[in-house]
Amino acid sequence: MSISAGTLNRVQWLRHEIGIHDRAYFELDASTISDSAYDALFRELRELEAAHPELITPDSPTQRVGGKPLAQFASVTYAVPMLSIQTETDTGASGAEHFDSRVRRELELNFAATEVEYVAELKFDGLAVSLRFERGIFTQGATRGDGTTGEDVTQNLKTIRDIPLLLMGESPPLLEVRGEVYMCRDELARYNKEAQARGEKPLVNPRNGAAGSIRQLDPNIAASRPLRFFAYGIGAVDGWALPATQKELLDALAAFGLPVSKHCAVLRGWRELADFHDRIGEQRAQIPFDIDGVVYKVNSIALQNRLGFRSREPRWAVAHKYPAEEARTTVLAIDIQVGRTGALTPVAKLQPVFVGGVTVSNATLHNEEEARRKDVRVGDTVVVRRAGDVIPEIVAVVIEARPTQAAENDLFNCVPLYPPFELPGTCPQCGSHVVREEGGAIVRCSGGLVCPAQARGALLHFANRRTMDIEGLGDKLVDQLIAGGHVKTPADLYALTVPVLASLDRMGEKSAENLIHAIEKSRRSNLARFIFALGIRNVGESTARDLARHFGSFSALQNADVGALENIPDVGPVIAESIVDFFAEMHNREEIARLTDAGVHWEEHEGTANAPTGLLVGKLFVLTGTLPGLTREGAKELIEAAGGKVSSSVSKKTSYVIAGEEAGSKLGHAQELGITILDEAKLFQLLRGECL
Repeated sequence: MSISAGTLNRVQWLRHEIGIHDRAYFELDASTISDSAYDALFRELRELEAAHPELITPDSPTQRVGGKPLAQFASVTYAVPMLSIQTETDTGASGAEHFDSRVRRELELNFAATEVEYVAELKFDGLAVSLRFERGIFTQGATRGDGTTGEDVTQNLKTIRDIPLLLMGESPPLLEVRGEVYMCRDELARYNKEAQARGEKPLVNPRNGAAGSIRQLDPNIAASRPLRFFAYGIGAVDGWALPATQKELLDALAAFGLPVSKHCAVLRGWRELADFHDRIGEQRAQIPFDIDGVVYKVNSIALQNRLGFRSREPRWAVAHKYPAEEARTTVLAIDIQVGRTGALTPVAKLQPVFVGGVTVSNATLHNEEEARRKDVRVGDTVVVRRAGDVIPEIVAVVIEARPTQAAENDLFNCVPLYPPFELPGTCPQCGSHVVREEGGAIVRCSGGLVCPAQARGALLHFANRRTMDIEGLGDKLVDQLIAGGHVKTPADLYALTVPVLASLDRMGEKSAENLIHAIEKSRRSNLARFIFALGIRNVGESTARDLARHFGSFSALQNADVGALENIPDVGPVIAESIVDFFAEMHNREEIARLTDAGVHWEEHEGTANAPTGLLVGKLFVLTGTLPGLTREGAKELIEAAGGKVSSSVSKKTSYVIAGEEAGSKLGHAQELGITILDEAKLFQLLRGECL
């Protein structure tokens, strides 16, 4: 059957159009067409090729996916070997200095000579491969193997949409491109979630996932996985004048339509190399894919040729590593840690393992939802990651290593030895019921006044000058009182005696007497101060004043329901629920009774005594980022003490946004709305009543 010119033109147009959309989506992260429209183009091309098989070419987008499973991989022998790069294990700045010294020595440059120019790139943690393009068409792809002979994995590499099937521009008769297949961490997480929903085993980590996917005999498996590719070098070349520098080579590969990492810099001398190493190290957690170091290369191709090779490694390049980030170990137990704010966090107790430069024996599971998503159980073999100062975390469970036992009444079937993780319904420290915050991720203990894990924070807050104002009761003294078993809850403060206090470090009899006097004085307070002193979550000084004014008595507040609380301006469902949960816990009510038995009392009907006063009355603030000299809570206390209010979200009602380092999206929203942005210094000016 003859093929009409219209059909031929349509096929060529479809291939060109699909290629444009693929490059935009997979290389530029920009979607230029809807999924349904893209699918329609792809379906039309596939139907035309099915009707006219003679039109199928190796560079057609339809050739990316499919193909029959292979019995085994064929061997590929390289004309230009895929050599490894020497590893510099000294992770400090001296690692860069050592490399620069070796290069200078080989080039016979003295240290007064002009500094050598280098290119610094990332050392991707994936699988090295070689791509062969003949007259611009991708014809063969192979693994590194032993450097001389690899495995032909062309079918699997064709499924990676990062890899063009046809190079752009005027391509040479032969070009071998060297690069790395990898996976992004978030894409792997999505794949694993979907795989588990299908009852399939998740992939352990990005590196193993990339390597295992490329070595699948069935290309349909590789096609289902989120594989990516970066080009970083070349092998055999024919009919192409090589660029003069490594950077120009990378730019040329990018011009051919090959993906090249944006994390690349031309640098001079070892100090700039070391700075690049440090800078990338700081950004490492934000880079969406895994790296285990950076690579330094002499930029000049002529100098590369002059330096040559040592055994199977180029003298002109080195991989400057970071400390190992991942290791395997065993989960011995899962404990529940209660933080100072009452948040319950599952923590895996691990068989100690050296990773990221330190010995790790604990790893956070963040929250119940995360622990259940990863399905971490006692006895599991797990992959642990630690990057820099980041808290160690469990990346994945090695499911095939999970301990099992024979199923009940069925000796031929095995089931996991340990059940899935579940967070307890009560606090392991005090037995109070736990409450789940809005959104479901964080679970907190409701026993704020009586929970030992929260004791230090509860006591310091209770004694604060803006709550019960117990002068002289500071951090170190509270620590001594808790450690000595003298005080567990605020009510215990009122049973302290001069002899007990005088026996503590740095506490003479006079200091003890002064503190007892301050404690006695604190027995008399007002309703707003007492409410604030209880440390009810989400209830700050301003809200405590509003509650005191609205209810007029503590009894009325204690027995209020959510509906009654939400009638108060600025008290929303989150604050209302926090108050109801606090008073629903019998331990808290018992502690309040102990305080009143100890003589603590307050003026119930304060009328206008609690009317807001101060320089910031009527002003609404939002805090974002890290301030140099204040914690966020400290800044909030200062603002509320001056009559202002602090909100968690930016709106048109916001008066000022206080922004520190690493300010988040709130800063951008404030700028869009034209809200005044202040730093910490300007905040203090405002608090002093100075003009801005």
